[in-house]
Amino acid sequence: MTNDIMARREAVLGPNVPTFYKNPVHLIRGEGVWAWDAAGNKYLDCYNNVPHVGHCHPHVVAAIANQASILNTHTRYLHDGIINYAERLTAKFQPQLDQVIMVCSGSEANDIALRMAQAMTGKTGLISTDNTYHGNTMAVSQLSSRKPPIGGYAANIRHVPAPDTLRPVGGTADGQAQAFAREIQTKIDDLEASGHGFSGFLFCPTFANEGLPDLPKDFMLPAAKVIHAAGGILISDEVQPGFGRTGDTWWGHDWLGLSPDVVTLGKPMANGHPVAAVVAKSEVMAAFRNAFGYFNTFGGNPVSCAAAAATLDVIEQDNLIENAKEVGAEFLHSLYSINHTSIANIRGRGLFIALELETDGVADEALAAHVVEYARNNGMLMGRTGRKRNVLKLRPPMPFSASNAIVASDIMARAFKATKV
Repeated sequence: MTNDIMARREAVLGPNVPTFYKNPVHLIRGEGVWAWDAAGNKYLDCYNNVPHVGHCHPHVVAAIANQASILNTHTRYLHDGIINYAERLTAKFQPQLDQVIMVCSGSEANDIALRMAQAMTGKTGLISTDNTYHGNTMAVSQLSSRKPPIGGYAANIRHVPAPDTLRPVGGTADGQAQAFAREIQTKIDDLEASGHGFSGFLFCPTFANEGLPDLPKDFMLPAAKVIHAAGGILISDEVQPGFGRTGDTWWGHDWLGLSPDVVTLGKPMANGHPVAAVVAKSEVMAAFRNAFGYFNTFGGNPVSCAAAAATLDVIEQDNLIENAKEVGAEFLHSLYSINHTSIANIRGRGLFIALELETDGVADEALAAHVVEYARNNGMLMGRTGRKRNVLKLRPPMPFSASNAIVASDIMARAFKATKV
């Protein structure tokens, strides 16, 4: 059956469309932190942050169905839904982040954020880390190091070394923050000298695709100082850490003590409904609006806003941020008990956990792949990330419980045990 659906998929979607796992999972149903495949197998979902408040949460489903039965249109007509949601959303940010653009994907949100930086500064140069991912548009794909763009990177793009737990920028953990800031300053100087000028720096506050490095709270302060001193726009991509995943605050940049100029949101925003947003300072929003006259047909439609509002309801009513903090700590503690010589580091915040694997001091991508495949074949979904794809990535839906964590830890312990030490 899997071979048949894969063949049909390639016939209509084209070759090389990504799937997870050697034997792709054909999911047909989800509920809470669980999902089921076409053969009836049940999986504990330890990877998907799209169903942020749990697969098919009844409150979100009801909100979508109810609004879809009344009206769905775009934002050139007046509708209370987008205004009510935007007021509620911006109330969760620092006061200066007070205006919103609703879109359909994190890629769109980050694309707009880059244009905001250019509109605000009148310059075009952009900087990100050298091991990141911020989406699929032509603009943001210039920032990705995994698949360099055809023809090479644009002349206005610069990359800086990504922060790292085991191999810190500058050589020491204590000096990494300052070394990272110096790297950014060097690229700013280069952009200014090249004539492009420096417009902005885009980053994920947990550096998720970089491998979720273990960094102190004040890590980004030297970098932010350099960026703002140069007149640049600081853009925080909250697509992965946002909406309370880290268990500390609603947003990763708040934990870091930062005051970004622009924040982008995506995947978890409406529990699977395609909703994303850009939240910005009013002066940045005005510069963008006046420069581009932006409009998005589907962004902020009434059904999407109903789904997003219902997702906020569940996060608040079920205390899911506190749950992420408590269960995440228990999950992390249980993972510490796994004994394997190739586990070089275990780290995480809230329900965002990473295990970095090395064998004889070398990144062990093969072992990481083995653990992921073992978990898939034994009832658990997880992934991997990092520069060498050797970092196990655990990012379950927010209702994840302590008992779920025990099940997940047991599966992972068996996966490592199945590999010779």
